[in-house]
Amino acid sequence: MKTLLAILCAVSLTVPALAAPKRNEKIYAAVQANRDGFLALWRDIVNIDSGTRDVAGGAKVTALLAGRLNQLGAETRYEPAEVAGLPDNLVAVFRGSGKGRILVIAHVDTVFGPGTVAQRPFRIEGDRAHGAGVGDEKAGVVNAVMALKILHDTGFKNFATITLLIETSEEGGSTGTQKLIRTLAAQHDVEFNMEPGDPPDAITVWRKGSSNVHIQVKGRAAHAGVAPQDGRNAATELIHQLDSIRDAAPLSGDGPTLNLTMLKAGERSNIIPEAAEATLSLRIRKPEEREQILDKLRAAAAKTVVPDTSVTVMAEPGFPPLMETAEVNALADRAAAIYAELGKAVGRAGNGGASESAVAQSVGTPALDGLGLVGGDFHTDHEWVDLKSLEPRLYLITRLLMDAGTNPPRRAR
Repeated sequence: MKTLLAILCAVSLTVPALAAPKRNEKIYAAVQANRDGFLALWRDIVNIDSGTRDVAGGAKVTALLAGRLNQLGAETRYEPAEVAGLPDNLVAVFRGSGKGRILVIAHVDTVFGPGTVAQRPFRIEGDRAHGAGVGDEKAGVVNAVMALKILHDTGFKNFATITLLIETSEEGGSTGTQKLIRTLAAQHDVEFNMEPGDPPDAITVWRKGSSNVHIQVKGRAAHAGVAPQDGRNAATELIHQLDSIRDAAPLSGDGPTLNLTMLKAGERSNIIPEAAEATLSLRIRKPEEREQILDKLRAAAAKTVVPDTSVTVMAEPGFPPLMETAEVNALADRAAAIYAELGKAVGRAGNGGASESAVAQSVGTPALDGLGLVGGDFHTDHEWVDLKSLEPRLYLITRLLMDAGTNPPRRAR
């Protein structure tokens, strides 16, 4: 036994340990060299109001980005929004000499209205950056542009095409871009999405689908003091409807959720309201959950309490869910291997925020989400981004582009 143990020990000493993944020093040096440029471009676009329906603001951001991308050799074009009242989308195409066809999607629209930047411009406090849309998703936009700059500056061409779609209506369900996303995704081997990463440091492998649901009540107006009995109060019926659907879906959790987000009823304080409307945000993990929950709302709508009122339930198309599949996890494995080159581990997460990756996946294109910088408190006045994630995340997307360009993943069948 002692002899056997001695032999095994001797053998183990002669077998080299598995080498740690080697950092690409050329790319890492370029990441560090471009930090100041990253911060400057980031500040420039955060300090432009570009809420979803701000046509002038959105156009100003895309024009600034188009200029930068043209300098890097991109073929740029504007694609009109698919509905009225939205800025044009920007498409930038880079052509190489390799195999992989890569689509990168980022959005410049935010949830904040005109004048927000004057109140909350880009600022840095300690290890955090703040500002309107600083993380969702202007940091991701800059992360993509700077990764393409690094590929250009280092002469990397081992890809067939890299297409960057800068879209302008994601916060409204990509109503101006869904057809374009499907068309582009079908032409590429993989889609990388620049939504922010979840703290402390994770990429996104699943997302809920989303849809805005409208419950509209029609009643009858009357003088609130002289003849209230002649009215049919739409607001009262709406309250009944909201109470009756409390169990249609939970308010929170990893499964489907349904939350009231907007209410409207009445025009004057002395008139019984003849119309009332509620908007609810529906989030789903599985495609079939959408109709299951809508059926519950429609069943409630058929049972009114206020006589002579009628209730209509309408749902916007929204986003499908991003499903965690073998193809998604294979891409996450690639990301983990690249992060290991930095001696770091990246987590895998999912959340209720919808994105364009689900649209890309719906046409069979493997998609990986959450490749922007790490941050939190999105859609609030205290949104933040962790500046310590800048270099690792810029290295990650740059190396993912190189990896997918050299060794493109198979499209789902």
